[in-house]
Amino acid sequence: MLVFGESILNDAVAIVLTTTIIESGGPEMADIGVLSQMMGGITRFFGVFFGSAAIGTLVAMTSSLVLKHIDLYTNPSLEFALMLCFIYTPYALAEGVHLSGIMAILFCGVVMSHYTHYNLSPVTQITMQQTMRTLAFVCETSIFIYLGLGIFSFPHRVELSLVVWSLVLILLGRALNIFPLSLLCNKFRSHQITKRMMVIMWFSGLRGAIAYALSLHLEFDEETRKVLVTTTLIVVLFTTIVLGGGTMPLMKYLESKGSGRNRRRRKKDITLSKTSEFGSAIDSEHLSELTEEELEQSFAEGRTHLQGFMYWDYKFLRPFFVRKFSQQELKDGKSHVTKLTDKWFQDIQSSPLVSDLSDMDIDLNIDQD
Repeated sequence: MLVFGESILNDAVAIVLTTTIIESGGPEMADIGVLSQMMGGITRFFGVFFGSAAIGTLVAMTSSLVLKHIDLYTNPSLEFALMLCFIYTPYALAEGVHLSGIMAILFCGVVMSHYTHYNLSPVTQITMQQTMRTLAFVCETSIFIYLGLGIFSFPHRVELSLVVWSLVLILLGRALNIFPLSLLCNKFRSHQITKRMMVIMWFSGLRGAIAYALSLHLEFDEETRKVLVTTTLIVVLFTTIVLGGGTMPLMKYLESKGSGRNRRRRKKDITLSKTSEFGSAIDSEHLSELTEEELEQSFAEGRTHLQGFMYWDYKFLRPFFVRKFSQQELKDGKSHVTKLTDKWFQDIQSSPLVSDLSDMDIDLNIDQD
């Protein structure tokens, strides 16, 4: 999940940074000194970043409190509709005050998954998860279709030296970003980011689709714009095909290289499919000792001690934002899901295909005997 989260945050930061630079280069900034422009750009960047993050976080916390104190367990459709409203609200608010809607909705999703998700009924939890995963899959597929069409839809001009230096500086910049910041984060984390995880984040965290979309909206003369769009497209294709294609072999190599030092063995095969199991290929479970959920479970059982934000989150924030369920509510939720499963099983059992397969299996067993 670290790889996916880091790449999504990169996309959001890229949008904010590009918007800030474009605004700094406007005609109204022509009479301002370079130093003043730089300070104004930095101030604008951090203002947009933290302002958007604050809007998303506040909306998510509000949604958690609303669903904590309003019981919608008996009406999953209304609960689902309310969640859709809360999801769109931070984007609309941020764009309305000229901040970053993408950044706001990113932080809103992070906080919602940590608090609001647990206040939903089991049916709504499943519905929201599958709906968001489907939308994410469709949107990501559409982006790469657009990238493929972009190869033949726009005039290109290749500057080989710019392409090579762009790739070198991008990889160097990511190395100077990933490794020092990961080591700094480990100072405040109970769940450490391993060196293998850092390498995977550095190697496979580049996505590029947002960069290509931003390059299409740059206002330069025609020849300069062709060079920038072509260079961005080549870099995106390289990171997608070469680095993306090499992610799985790299993960298997790093896992086999460190398998003798791990205390526990991997329970399941690594997969890069976000649709079959969201984040399973990049889950820290494969490359670290304990996940955050396991640390919290261990803390609840008295086997370990949480530190830093995880301690305060477990002791104070979660009890405030997440409702406590009674045993009857847990039984009702489990019974509701069981009824849905039983209905599905009955519908399948009544179909002719299942009956034919069952008869075939019976015949095969009789022949073998």
